[in-house]
Amino acid sequence: MLLPLATPGEAQSRKVLERVLRREVLSNGLEVIVVENHAVPLVTLEVDVRNGAFTQTAETEGLAHLYEHMFFKANASWPDADDFLGRASELGARFNATTQEERVNYYLTVPRDSMAGALQFLAAALRAPLFRADELAREREVVLGEYDRNESSPFFALQQAMGRLLYGREFARKNTIGNREVIRTATPEQMRAIQQRYYVPNNCALIVAGDVVPDSVFALARRLLGNWPRQPDPFAAAPVPPLPPFMRDTAVIIEAPVSAITVLVQWNGPSVRRDPTATYAADVFSDALNQPGSALQRQLVDSGLWQGFGVNYYTLDQTGPITLSGQTTVENFRAAMRALDEELAKFDDLGYIRPVELEHVKASRRVTSAFGLERASDLSHTIGFWWAVASLDYFLGYVDNMAAQTLADLQRYARTYIVGRPRLVGVLISPEDRAKLQLKDTDLTGGRGR
Repeated sequence: MLLPLATPGEAQSRKVLERVLRREVLSNGLEVIVVENHAVPLVTLEVDVRNGAFTQTAETEGLAHLYEHMFFKANASWPDADDFLGRASELGARFNATTQEERVNYYLTVPRDSMAGALQFLAAALRAPLFRADELAREREVVLGEYDRNESSPFFALQQAMGRLLYGREFARKNTIGNREVIRTATPEQMRAIQQRYYVPNNCALIVAGDVVPDSVFALARRLLGNWPRQPDPFAAAPVPPLPPFMRDTAVIIEAPVSAITVLVQWNGPSVRRDPTATYAADVFSDALNQPGSALQRQLVDSGLWQGFGVNYYTLDQTGPITLSGQTTVENFRAAMRALDEELAKFDDLGYIRPVELEHVKASRRVTSAFGLERASDLSHTIGFWWAVASLDYFLGYVDNMAAQTLADLQRYARTYIVGRPRLVGVLISPEDRAKLQLKDTDLTGGRGR
C-alpha cells in the first residue's frame, strides 16, 4: 500500500502510525519494526542498540563511539576490508552510524531489490565482527582526529566544563566523544566485551522503512537473525543507576578569543521513563518560548539585550538536560542577565504562556510530524531513537500526548524542574571582555553557589 498522508489534525497520531507501522518480536528478543512506503524504490535498514555513553565508566569513556567506528569493518563473511567495501558498493548502499548518549544506530539505504542482501550485510556486521588489530589502530586515529576537531572549538570547552559540573563523577555517562587516553589505548578485547554484553538480539531493534512488504521483511529477519542467540539482559544484573541530583547553583567561565558572549543555563530535566508526562510538557513549553512574539523573546531579544535566545529540553531516560542559550555583548551583559533572571522567575506563572500560543505550537508540532512521515529514512532514525531511550509505545503516543498538554501541565513542569531549582550557568567570553566586566563566578550565582 502507499503510505497514507495524515491530515494536520491527525499527523503521526497513534491511529495513523499504527496503520503504517508493523512490528514483530522474534523468539530471541529482537524487535523488528517495518514502515511500508512505496513512494520511492528505496529501503532504509537500521539497527539500534541500547548502548552509548550511558553505559560507560571512566575506564571505558569513549569506547561506545569507537565501537561504532568498528562496525562497518571486516567480519567473518567479509574478512578483508576491501571485500567488505566492495560488497557495499555492489548493493548500492549508502551507510553511516551515530553514537549518542543512550543509543547507537547503524543504517544503510539501498535500492529495493538489494534489501535482502543489505540485511545479510547488516547481520554479518552484527553477529561476527573480527575487530582486526590493524583496523582498530586506524579507527583509533580517526576518532582521535574527531576529538581534535571538537577540541579546537571554544564551545566544546564550555560544554565539557558544564557537563563535568552538571554530572560530576558520572560525566563519563554523558560524554559520547570520550576520553583521549581511553580511546588511544583501546584493545580488540574491549571491543569484544562490548559486543558480547550489548550487541545481543534482546537489546537491539531492526527497523526497515521504505518500499517493502512487511511480511517479507519479517520472514527474512527470522531467517537471517532468528537463530542469533539470546543473551542475558545487559541491564538486569547491573542496572544503570540514576544520575546524582544537581544540588546547588554553580557557574563556570571559559575564556577564549570570541567576539560575542555566549551564556548557557542548564538544569537536570525529567527522565522519559520515570516522568514521561513532564517530557511532553517540556517540549511544548520550549516551543512556546521559542516562538517569535513570546514573552521571553519580547523581553530578551526584541528589547535588544540578547542577540538571540533559545530554550531546549533533550529527552532522555538518564535525566536529559534543560538548556537555555543566548548571545549578548559586553555592553549589554549585566542588563541581559538581570532580564533573564526576571523572566526565569515568571516561568511558572500560569499566564506566562497564552492559550493562543499553546495551541499554535501544538499545531506546528503536528504539521512537522506529518512531514516526518514522508521520508522513510528519517522516520527510521526517529523510531530508533525513541525505541532506545523510551519505548516504541512512547513514540506511537507522542503527538496525542503532546496535544493534550494544558497550561497547568506546563506550569507544573516549570515548577518541578526550573523555577527555584539549582542551576548551572556557563559563560564563554574573551579575556578582554571579562576584564572589562571584572566578571567572577559569584556574579552568575548571586553568591549562592560555589
